[in-house]
Amino acid sequence: MTGVRLILALAFGWALVLASGPVAAQAASSGVRLDGREVMRLSGDSADRSANRARRVEARLAVLTNRPDAPPPARVVDIDSDEPRIEVGDQPVVTVTLMDAAEEATSQAALARQWALSVDQALAEAREARRSPGGRYWAEARGSAEAALQRLGASTVSIVPRAAAALLVVLLFWMIASGLRFALRRALPLVVRDPTRQSLVRQMTYFGLVALGLVVAADVLGFSPGSVVAGLGLTGLVLGFALKDILSNFVSGLLILALRPFHIGDQIVIGESAEGTVERIELRATQIRTYDGRVTLVPNAEVFTSRITNNTADPVRRGNVRFRLGYEVEIQTLVALLPAGVAGVEGVLETPPPRLRVRTLDASDIEFDLAFWTDSRRSDFQDTGSLVRRRVVDLCREAGIGLPNPDIRLIRRLADKPVEGP
Repeated sequence: MTGVRLILALAFGWALVLASGPVAAQAASSGVRLDGREVMRLSGDSADRSANRARRVEARLAVLTNRPDAPPPARVVDIDSDEPRIEVGDQPVVTVTLMDAAEEATSQAALARQWALSVDQALAEAREARRSPGGRYWAEARGSAEAALQRLGASTVSIVPRAAAALLVVLLFWMIASGLRFALRRALPLVVRDPTRQSLVRQMTYFGLVALGLVVAADVLGFSPGSVVAGLGLTGLVLGFALKDILSNFVSGLLILALRPFHIGDQIVIGESAEGTVERIELRATQIRTYDGRVTLVPNAEVFTSRITNNTADPVRRGNVRFRLGYEVEIQTLVALLPAGVAGVEGVLETPPPRLRVRTLDASDIEFDLAFWTDSRRSDFQDTGSLVRRRVVDLCREAGIGLPNPDIRLIRRLADKPVEGP
């Protein structure tokens, strides 16, 4: 219940953030400062546009402040028009827009008169601060520092809530993705029987939702999805070189899950580095459990580019047991005894039946090859081969067939031959 309540609370907060986004965008405003003192606030349909307006007005006020003669009083021009403006002498300072008046909850004419008085007062204080020796540099330095601190505070007040909202969005999507992955782990086996397809659907769903959450979080921070995609496109080449191995493993993991050269539970050999049973196929690496019980993570790029031997791709697999016996053994007796004897070993299939072949004829013994077939998916191939070898030894002993012993050698003395003379 606690997790459900947390998800509902995050969803409600996220809805409030998204609902208030357009309003915040319409009410964007920036302050115009002279020597650190705020003279007026200009509004715009976006934070960037209002900030650009404020910087232009600040530059005009700085020119008026540094004039050698005192500027005339500010006056309002075209006060009854839709765009009244404030001028100082012949220098235009700012145009009062309908959005500025709506933000201050007054008329354009009243706001223009208020700003004109504020401009006169700010210019008078700025010129007075510059009358003393070094006053100009001190006033400009102090004003720049105060303006920077005020803008930092305003940016912090504006950015921190957005960052918190973006973090909540990412957390919400992560919780939804984790919950959906858990639900798919339970529900997919009822619909999809292939474990590899189940893993593909789970991972693509999880990472897709997480990526969507990051895009939404970027939008909450003020970055449009188009700008995010464009930025990723510009930096894609650099990221491609920097994250070459990670991206290679990721793409190889997608190809392995899509092409399915092997499945979860198969016994495979990857080149000459790893051999065992496939337990998991992740987007970064493939997890293999070796026959001695160790877990090995092989990067997907290595898996995809290496030669893979799938020992369990076919339902049956042939095994071979090779052994040597002396020339005194009756081959026909072995052919009749061993294939029929190992046919009853656990794990050995009746069809195709076991077969005994003579492999090589050496100087001192004969090498035999006993081939048998076993179910590659239902039996452990190593255990079945061990049982067959034990059965071969037991059958030879029961039949009185002598097994080779490296410590015993048969030495025959050759008959003396007369030495022929010259």
